[in-house]
Amino acid sequence: MGCNCSTDYSDNEWEDNCDEMCEHCTCPVPPQSCNSYIQQLIPNPPQDSPSLSSLPENLAVACYSYEACHDGELGFEKGEKLKIINRDDPEWYLAESLTTGQRGHVPYNFIAMNIVGTEPWFFRNISRNDSMRLLLAPGNTKGSFLIRESETTPGSYSLSIRNFDQDNGDVVKHYRIRNLDCGGFYITNKISFSSLTELVQHHTRNADGLCTKLARPCQSRAPQKPWWGDEWEIRRESLKMITKLGFGQFGEVWMGLYKNDRKVAIKSLKIGTMSTTAFLAEADVMKNLQHPRLVRLFAVVSHEPILIVTEYMENGSLLDYLKTKQGSKLTMKTLIDMASQVADGMAYIEEMNYIHRDLRAANILVSHELICKVADFGLARLIEDTDYTAREGAKFPIKWTAPEAINYGTFSIKSDIWSYGIFLTEVITYGRIPYPGMSNTEVIESLEGGYRMPKPEKCSDGLYNLMCFCWRDNPETRPTFEYLRNLLEDFFIATERQYQL
Repeated sequence: MGCNCSTDYSDNEWEDNCDEMCEHCTCPVPPQSCNSYIQQLIPNPPQDSPSLSSLPENLAVACYSYEACHDGELGFEKGEKLKIINRDDPEWYLAESLTTGQRGHVPYNFIAMNIVGTEPWFFRNISRNDSMRLLLAPGNTKGSFLIRESETTPGSYSLSIRNFDQDNGDVVKHYRIRNLDCGGFYITNKISFSSLTELVQHHTRNADGLCTKLARPCQSRAPQKPWWGDEWEIRRESLKMITKLGFGQFGEVWMGLYKNDRKVAIKSLKIGTMSTTAFLAEADVMKNLQHPRLVRLFAVVSHEPILIVTEYMENGSLLDYLKTKQGSKLTMKTLIDMASQVADGMAYIEEMNYIHRDLRAANILVSHELICKVADFGLARLIEDTDYTAREGAKFPIKWTAPEAINYGTFSIKSDIWSYGIFLTEVITYGRIPYPGMSNTEVIESLEGGYRMPKPEKCSDGLYNLMCFCWRDNPETRPTFEYLRNLLEDFFIATERQYQL
């Protein structure tokens, strides 16, 4: 087993509870799961309860029931076991049901490759920061918790719990779950468990060293099935417009249904906005840009008026959300976290040698869980409207655009960095328009003279310095999105210890 030399555990706490020493050093080893303390607290599970060990190789269990919608799909019931035959497609696995003997493709996020993956409190492939975002989202309260796979130690787990304290309000505490050589688990030296389920059962009844008792699993919704890969250019009749969400220089945006089943966002482009041929070529690139912080492009209707079908984000644009009652109450820590999520999405665009060209709060979408995603990347380049130029009264977003792009039409990832600095001012002021009180012409003339927007109210010096870093005259001296992401993510977690105890 691994020793605890590098952790935050108290040496005295360990020594008070155990005499045995770790084989690697002088760290005490916690009691094994066969001790009488566990037997008193944790009843033996019934014989028919599932094992939490990994399933046999290439065997999976269904976490949810699924009804096949396309030829080639395989439907199944929750708990059904499936033999995985092929995983070449990262989102649709070829599988065979051990119940019916039928074969077909199954959505990867509806199944688990081990039994523990079926537990409502187990979240796979989730980062520490995302666990905090989910637990602090509406619907979760003190004691809400989840167990996630360790980001740094394969085969290990971490427990994250929402708590409340008088000084910091709602916070998330993290505990490292360590593995025993015999297959058990422990958080403190006081007690160990033969399974994660036993660990959860015990701490539901007793805090026993944790910040609070475990109350209920982190609230989450059943996953949405991945988009069927062959559905790219779709028929207009397959879409139904339900609610108009807004409009912009590209056209209208609607919440709608695809085949009366799948909730999607539908962007209807104004006729003549852009060349159909150019759009389809760009869209073919855009659909392959897939990242958790980019709005997923699902499909298109390629005949005018062009329709773009993307994933639906419940809270709409970040600009609009910041102006709502809920958005206006977001803490500075949450605002910085939102900015870090956007930097994460843009770091991927940067890595893929792509350019956004219209980065601002209006083009960032927000989910119910306050997850932010970058939208409309690449579309600005295709606009053929003669009004979309850098001049007074134009549709061109001058106040967000770098000087070299305004004056010479030179767009790059570094001009996106400038726009990101302006975006930060929108976030920190809950959606205030940049350069308040100034016209586009005044902004252009002022920038030529070296003017920069002053520090917004309640903005820290450190954050304002970061904005000014984004607004350097020489594009090559501006930071990268990777740098911005790392800096802002560190800010998000800087006020807490890595792990408790």
